[in-house]
Amino acid sequence: MINNEDEMLKNLLLSEKILNEDQVVELEEEFNRTGRLFTEILVDYEILDSDQLMAVIATHLGTGVVNLTDLEIEKEYIDLLDSNQARMYGAIPVGEDEDGSLKVVCNNPLNFQIADELHFILDKNIRIYVAKEGQLANALEKYYPAETMNEMFSGMDLELAEAVEEDWDTEDLEAVANDTPIVRFVDVVLYQAIKDQASDIHFEPFENSFKIRYRLDGVLYEMAPPPKNLAIPVVSRIKIMSGLNIAERRVPQDGRIQVRVAGKKIDLRVSTIPTQYGESVVLRVLDRTIVNLDLESLGFEREVLQQLKDMISLPNGIFIVTGPTGSGKTTTLYSALKEVNKISEKILTAEDPVEYDLDGIMQLPIHETIGMTFARALRAFLRQDPDIIMVGEIRDLETAQMAIQASLTGHLVFSTLHTKEAAGALTRLIDMGVEPFLLNSSLIGVLAQRLIRRICTFCKTEYLPTDDDLELLGLTRKEVGDRKFYYGKGCSKCNNIGYKGRKAIIELMKITPEINELVSSMSPTITLRDKAKEQGMITLREDAIRTVFNGESTIEEVVKYITMV
Repeated sequence: MINNEDEMLKNLLLSEKILNEDQVVELEEEFNRTGRLFTEILVDYEILDSDQLMAVIATHLGTGVVNLTDLEIEKEYIDLLDSNQARMYGAIPVGEDEDGSLKVVCNNPLNFQIADELHFILDKNIRIYVAKEGQLANALEKYYPAETMNEMFSGMDLELAEAVEEDWDTEDLEAVANDTPIVRFVDVVLYQAIKDQASDIHFEPFENSFKIRYRLDGVLYEMAPPPKNLAIPVVSRIKIMSGLNIAERRVPQDGRIQVRVAGKKIDLRVSTIPTQYGESVVLRVLDRTIVNLDLESLGFEREVLQQLKDMISLPNGIFIVTGPTGSGKTTTLYSALKEVNKISEKILTAEDPVEYDLDGIMQLPIHETIGMTFARALRAFLRQDPDIIMVGEIRDLETAQMAIQASLTGHLVFSTLHTKEAAGALTRLIDMGVEPFLLNSSLIGVLAQRLIRRICTFCKTEYLPTDDDLELLGLTRKEVGDRKFYYGKGCSKCNNIGYKGRKAIIELMKITPEINELVSSMSPTITLRDKAKEQGMITLREDAIRTVFNGESTIEEVVKYITMV
């Protein structure tokens, strides 16, 4: 599903008769399949070249196109915004119009909220102009360069920071945490992580060091470590931003931060825990603009996607998504909820925690410390006249029994489990103590999934796999035939990693009468899996191999997952 700015661009091109409805469908399918920029797809499909696209947007805005490469912007305009503001909004003031309005180039020219906010900040009328994205990025680096570590801390009261002790009072900690270089440093760390589309940011104090790591596409990468003595000021700054108690460092705390980067609002979920050498902080980055909650965008095969849609359109029953932590279960469930979210349906969710706000859906955060458990939430939900319920995880027998009761009384229930494969969810529930006959009466399907990294499309390179490579997949040359294999060489677009983005590999198990018979006889997981395969289930291994054959991922990447199942 394209974001608001792309939606406005699509509607603009439709109104100008540059696009027709058939082309829109084709472009959105390509967007959902690849996750590439909508503007990039427009150019690749030769509907418009980049110059024509900019001209259309500029005409719509009633302004024009600015060539930032040839323009030397006067200092008085650059000084109107500081570096944080310019990077936050993805905007550069370039001059004045004849009527005195400030000319601003920004990377989301159709996002009118940016103009409104800049008008409020600068107390000037704002007129948005258009420039090539690459030119804007270069201009931001030229006029608002990212500070080096030394620059960030020049002028800081280092003696004050070095003197920070665990027993300092709240006022002293706040003074250090609000010191300008500390504020700038945290802002730059957050900006860089969000710009690189990190999913998590880790601040980790050790005996002789203070480490900061980003998780990109499921893998942690370490940035240049700041001085050890900055651990307490930096952590205190994050706690102030998230409304946590900076004086309390003995117990875990949770909070949220909302920041704006390049014109986008980003939510950060904050979690702190006390460790031997200070508080460890993890920020989960919740960027709605890069999370596509359309089922079609998940990359499922058409036949599997239709089976999934059929299951979640049933009036009652339990549908489970299973897999390890970080395998995208929540995103899949959110996508399923979005698919069934209609004005005629009352939907309630119990989540630990609530990650994204869903329009039209009542979402309840779980707080086990005060007794608000999944089971208690489910019990309360049944008195709220719902049609569809999502319970974040079935952790115990009580929650499982409540979910079954809800399904048997006419509700559709979505939930998750932690098992290696789809068939394992059934045996896991029986191990919890669920009676097989109740399971047979309620369960309608199980989706198992993993997330694997996609090959970067900018440095994707063909190669000939060795026999050892094929052996890792359990394939022969004959089975492979003339299919091409690819890997990512590494480039600036993917930070020289070779991968950019992730996709799900899945197996969808439909609960059939034959499966129910095996459940009744307490059959083991392998028997259930074999029966499901016999009835047409594509396994995780088969789906993983398909991604290699399609050139979406590498042998090395999928082997990490297919060896598990």
